[in-house]
Amino acid sequence: MSLAIVHSRALDGLKAPEVTVEVHLANGLPSFTLVGLADTEVKEARERVRAALSNSGLDFPFNKRITVNLAPADLPKESGRFDLPIALGILAAMGHIDPERLVDLEFAGELSLGGELRPVRGALPMALALLRAAEGGRVRGLVLPQASADEAALVEGARLYGARHLMDVVEALRPSGQGSGATLVRTQSVPFEPVRAQWGLPDLREVKGQSAAKRALEIAAAGAHSVLMMGPPGSGKSMLAQRFAGLLPELAPGEALESAAVLWRGISMPLNGGAAPCAARTTPRHLSRWSVVARPHGLVRSHWPTTGCCSLMNCPSFPVRPWRRCGNPWKPARSRSPARPAAMTSLRVFSSSQP
Repeated sequence: MSLAIVHSRALDGLKAPEVTVEVHLANGLPSFTLVGLADTEVKEARERVRAALSNSGLDFPFNKRITVNLAPADLPKESGRFDLPIALGILAAMGHIDPERLVDLEFAGELSLGGELRPVRGALPMALALLRAAEGGRVRGLVLPQASADEAALVEGARLYGARHLMDVVEALRPSGQGSGATLVRTQSVPFEPVRAQWGLPDLREVKGQSAAKRALEIAAAGAHSVLMMGPPGSGKSMLAQRFAGLLPELAPGEALESAAVLWRGISMPLNGGAAPCAARTTPRHLSRWSVVARPHGLVRSHWPTTGCCSLMNCPSFPVRPWRRCGNPWKPARSRSPARPAAMTSLRVFSSSQP
């Protein structure tokens, strides 16, 4: 069989849309072509996959024309998560893997040159997307590097499998009678346990003054309203925002997983005795503090956190003082007028009825 199809997932913000990895082997001049709006790190998978297969004792079709299509073609793909599905697609097209065993599985993982599986970003969003797909009637398992599988184990009900080496996956997918009989080891779900007492959040009672702002935060916390604080530096926005988290109720397990999925930038999230420290509301402005970097093809990547000059509280859409382009394009320009003391600065708090 010269055509193989392997299922995987990409990352689009907090979503993990499905990606179909199609591998075709044909006669002709030897080449390795990768198409489907792939970023630079995805195109570099050609060298990693070639070296990983060779160093793992597996055959690589050096005399074939290899074409890998990442569908849908209009969805940008990034990171090295497609190394494992591309390698498995090549082996399936060569007949070394049973294609029928690939139908009910999805794969994601970065390969080292020796064949070891390295963790990838976005394990939680992929597991959540897999669980939503299962609710719609499409039940599949997700094969991840062991470190990423341990991170995604917070999603209860998802079929997760962990592997440490490419050969662990290959031996489990070989046709009947050709492999060693090994199977993929399923990762057990980690029960969610609240750890609010361990967060050590600051208390709003520590703030002296700012009675109007504290009253607005209390009303917003009680009514689940959104909050926007505007004011010059030193007026107490960050101080109040850090203590605002102490007024909020504990997160439900579903809300905690969605909050943890926001932190998909981390390679792996540490687990504290089965707890989910990543679900803590460290500050409600953590999303607005991300520096957003526009990339080709409309892809946006967020980086955790900056010095705060790109925060919603000092957003150029709500100018408090002049702005100019400098080393950081969104850093506020220094005002020529002398800065006022923090006690004299004004702080405005806006609340929205939308949660």
